Amino acid sequence: MDGSTTNEAGTTPAWKPLTARQRRVLGTLIEKSKTTPDAYPLTLLALTTGCNQKSNRNPINNYSQEQIEETVDYLKGIGAVALVQGNGRVPKVRHYAYQWLGLSKVEAAIMTELLLRGEQTLGELRTRASRMEPIADLGELQKLLHDLLARDLIQYLTPAGRGQIVTHNLYQDTEKAELKQKYVGYTGQESEHASSADDESVSESKPRRSGSESPDSELRTMIEQLQSRIKFLEDQLDVRWPGPTGM
Repeated sequence: MDGSTTNEAGTTPAWKPLTARQRRVLGTLIEKSKTTPDAYPLTLLALTTGCNQKSNRNPINNYSQEQIEETVDYLKGIGAVALVQGNGRVPKVRHYAYQWLGLSKVEAAIMTELLLRGEQTLGELRTRASRMEPIADLGELQKLLHDLLARDLIQYLTPAGRGQIVTHNLYQDTEKAELKQKYVGYTGQESEHASSADDESVSESKPRRSGSESPDSELRTMIEQLQSRIKFLEDQLDVRWPGPTGM
């Protein structure tokens, strides 16, 4: 068993490595439970839309509803999610990540960002996770990561210091080997951006990939997230927002 600590409920987490699609489904469920609680639990259609959205995802995917349903069946079998009866006859999906992974609310926000985006610098992770649960500064984040590392839920891919990169530890063995190879010899570089004024002393960068962001792009990211939430709620309610021109 990979999980080895007892969570707040007094049970031992029983998590295991997941495939990329399984991680996307679990991460999306946790994210939506925090960012759109009125629309949670999710229908399979809404879950598929959330998994495929273009903001806060790396890589961007185009899963079918059948693929998501198949993944939900697997996650249900290992106790990570459950089907519940929503309003009407449409079943909805909820996560059991707090119990399955043994997480607190703020730890769940950290793991969610890692599951949805993969490896990232500490500054990026703090900024993104703070949108779901407050994380005052990098010092607080590092304490939280220390606890997650002790439970084998995260791994550092580069040495401590400026530009240090972290990710979750739910990868398959082949993925772990590829990630370690990717960052062999990488020491981090200074960059002009920082996640916030509090993070100026640890301004960071890393090999660029889609999903990286800087303060200059944060407004655009926020707009994309709002648009994706509107689209998500539209799919839930089967309505279309007319926008400013239709009002």
